[in-house]
Amino acid sequence: MGRVNERDPGLQPARTRLAWRRTTLSCTVAAVLAEKTALHGSPGAVGWVAAALVLVVWLGFLGVAHRRITGLARDEVTPPLMSRRGAAVGTACVIAMAVFAAALVV
Repeated sequence: MGRVNERDPGLQPARTRLAWRRTTLSCTVAAVLAEKTALHGSPGAVGWVAAALVLVVWLGFLGVAHRRITGLARDEVTPPLMSRRGAAVGTACVIAMAVFAAALVV
């Protein structure tokens, strides 16, 4: 008989960690472009509020991603599960960033 499908538990956390890093980089680029658009020319109060909201959302996502990346980097056989709160905050940040991007483009 052939070998039973053996799974290397070290590969999946490494791939997930890299995916979080790529997503963080993408979110950072989106935040920088949103900030640039919001503050272009002579921004009024709405521009400054939009820039502040983008910054808060980006910092929230950065916090969630950092916790997840460091949790996956530990030398454990099985990585810890992401908390529901962390997943909810991360999802809310991604949706908010998409809404900001859509609002600033239009």
